[in-house]
Amino acid sequence: MRFTCEKNTLLTGLNITGRTVAQKSAISAIEGILCKAGDGLSLTGYNMETAITYVIDAEVSDMGQCVLPARLFGDIIRRLPEGPVTVVVDDNYKVSIRAGYASFTISAESADEYPNLPDVGDGRSIRIPQTAMKELISGTIFAVSENQGRPIHTGVKFEVEEDRVSAIAVDGFRLARRTYHTQEPTGRQLSFVVPAPGLKELEKILSDGDNQVAFTLGTRHILFQVGQATLICRLLEGEFLDWRKVVPTNCPIRLCAHVSDLASSIERVGLIVSEKYKSPVRCIFGNQQVLLRTNTTIGAAEDQCSLAGDGKELEIGFNVRYLADALRAIPSEEVILELTNGLSPIVMTPVDEKLDFSYMVLPVRIKSN
Repeated sequence: MRFTCEKNTLLTGLNITGRTVAQKSAISAIEGILCKAGDGLSLTGYNMETAITYVIDAEVSDMGQCVLPARLFGDIIRRLPEGPVTVVVDDNYKVSIRAGYASFTISAESADEYPNLPDVGDGRSIRIPQTAMKELISGTIFAVSENQGRPIHTGVKFEVEEDRVSAIAVDGFRLARRTYHTQEPTGRQLSFVVPAPGLKELEKILSDGDNQVAFTLGTRHILFQVGQATLICRLLEGEFLDWRKVVPTNCPIRLCAHVSDLASSIERVGLIVSEKYKSPVRCIFGNQQVLLRTNTTIGAAEDQCSLAGDGKELEIGFNVRYLADALRAIPSEEVILELTNGLSPIVMTPVDEKLDFSYMVLPVRIKSN
């Protein structure tokens, strides 16, 4: 096998695919990067859960394939001088790497033991802008569960309908939903749950441009195509929470808040809350304002934030981090706060009808004054 390509192009592919290379595995081949030289150069990292393949332009004079040591090969390419890099792999899997005056010789492995990637099939793909997919992920992934006792909730649920794609995450204490309304009918009705680790890798690949991402649903896997990169991820199985039944509607108290002002107040009073000294933030929703208080063994903090509306002096406690996470994810300057009573969750919904999201945080019991 012999190919030549630009250093930075090769390094980009190695950085992207290297994130899904298995760290330790009974299959030693997946601890490396699968390199295929044919019609261009294909690089693959696979940890038996998520695979990323990246295709780059290269001048291939001898076709072939091998498994390159991921860390060593990446470190070498990273430190080579700028310009073209030539890689030659002989029949004994000795790898010669040359760029400028620098040259290295390392060992590779046969690709015979590298497992085949999952076959997603030839289903019809759905396309949405990369920015939309990125917002669906970033706007929900923070709320996935870390409890392996309910594996289905350690991922984000996607619901595809005729005119929209929604992403939902829950962890037993909060819920996050973002919805993108498609410009063209999807022609599909789909529901599937993607593990958080796979989505985090996808989020890193996605760009902020108008280019599209295509995803194709298989029986047990999903395939995302983003430019030169392809990500295949195993789906989670199980019964996801029926989120529509748990989000309160027609709440009697509706307040309007400026997102950045409320977030700043919550972050300020949260400064004395830590993982060791956990304490809820006590929120007293009054007329045109909310009073925020925390009290821990570290100290006490108090702040207030202006609101539009009357909270009828409703007093309710929340986990500081959960409130702050939700506010950071809101894609607008203003938000509607919907409340019922001191034992019901707070629901945050858009002021602008063009946006479509909801964030719910369950209350924490607080001691009376």
